[in-house]
Amino acid sequence: MKAAVIGLGVEGKKAVNSLLNHGWEVYATDLNINVDLEGLNLPRLSMNMLDSEQTVSIVGDDLTVDLGFTNSYAVEQCDAIAISPSMFGGAFAEKLLENGYLLSDVVNKHKELFTIGITGTNGKTTTVHMLKNILENAGKKVLVGGNGGGGFSGYYDLMLEAENGDYDILLVEVCDMTLDFCKYCFDFDFIGLTNIGNDHMDVHKTIANYKNSLVRFFDGTTIFTAFNQDFNSDFKESACKYIPYFEYQDELKVYGKFNLLNAGLAAAISKELKVPKDVIKSTLSEFKAVQGRLDVYKINDACVYVGKTDNSDALASILSEKDFYAIFIGTPRHNEEHRLDILDEAVKYNPEVIVLFPGLDDTLDIAMYRLNSLGYGGNIITVNSLDEIIELVAEYSHEDAILIGGNGQDVIINIQERIKLISEKLSQKT
Repeated sequence: MKAAVIGLGVEGKKAVNSLLNHGWEVYATDLNINVDLEGLNLPRLSMNMLDSEQTVSIVGDDLTVDLGFTNSYAVEQCDAIAISPSMFGGAFAEKLLENGYLLSDVVNKHKELFTIGITGTNGKTTTVHMLKNILENAGKKVLVGGNGGGGFSGYYDLMLEAENGDYDILLVEVCDMTLDFCKYCFDFDFIGLTNIGNDHMDVHKTIANYKNSLVRFFDGTTIFTAFNQDFNSDFKESACKYIPYFEYQDELKVYGKFNLLNAGLAAAISKELKVPKDVIKSTLSEFKAVQGRLDVYKINDACVYVGKTDNSDALASILSEKDFYAIFIGTPRHNEEHRLDILDEAVKYNPEVIVLFPGLDDTLDIAMYRLNSLGYGGNIITVNSLDEIIELVAEYSHEDAILIGGNGQDVIINIQERIKLISEKLSQKT
């Protein structure tokens, strides 16, 4: 079998790797000659520079990659096509749907599985892992994945893996920018919404547009939303069944009121699936923070909170529960100025120190300008390395609390691992 992958963004690269791993021959293309190929599982290939400034072809036994152009003949020879979710709804995608060439139509065993989607602005990955642990402890075989930003292998990997495995439940983390794509590709039985927040506004433009996308996504499905969620009346009209959830009332190891809601959602879905209450309670009582998500470590006198908080609502939810002496913030990409809103939230809480470090991109100068324009009167420090961050953590470790967050999941995971190691070494000495 041969597949074409159109667009080599996060999902496209994950689709290429997954197809190769499942024994497919792949033709991949992106019109951007400068697309980042990091993470693409490229075997030993020969590179043919058709034009050093315009196009590149990379050819191997099972994989051909064309950059700067698309070979329409090569696409036509494929049995299935995987498009970037951002292309869904466009003219090219509509043509594929008419001809039945989209990968989700060619391999479709995943649509036979009982399918649960978890979407929202914040808390998706944590909720998915909570629910996965509960269902597995209840004896279910669960296939988990979806949104590449959550650290999973991608939507197409779920479709391919479902063809070969014997699973009871398909559990999908759904990015709020891919709702229409996922509505078409998966047959959702349950959908849980964590929250609606201020992120990806470069795509949604307004919260109203985001809400309308969710209304389409929820159509004809059993949905779970927080009891006090905005737009619940609209969601109820769209869904075939509405189930509210509340903050979880029993013991949790993970920090924050927002995690009480994440656990409440996981518990509500589990109860609807008739999972015994003791399984839910025992599983959640032992649940530990997912890598890269907020966790707390003790360094000398300070509690050091580390986790991705890449939008203003995520940061505000943490700052509302704790006073921090210093807030470390990873900066966003150059084209994501909307995410600089996290600096607005940091300034509102007026910590003694704000430390800026490169998160997704080195946009320290832009972030500095934003802080100065907001009139922040505290100490602003910029750093460029993990060692510099650790030095400042040591300097502030006799204060009460420090927060390290912002953008850049991979960078924050590296910080988290280093902080955890230091904390463990200190605890062994005492």
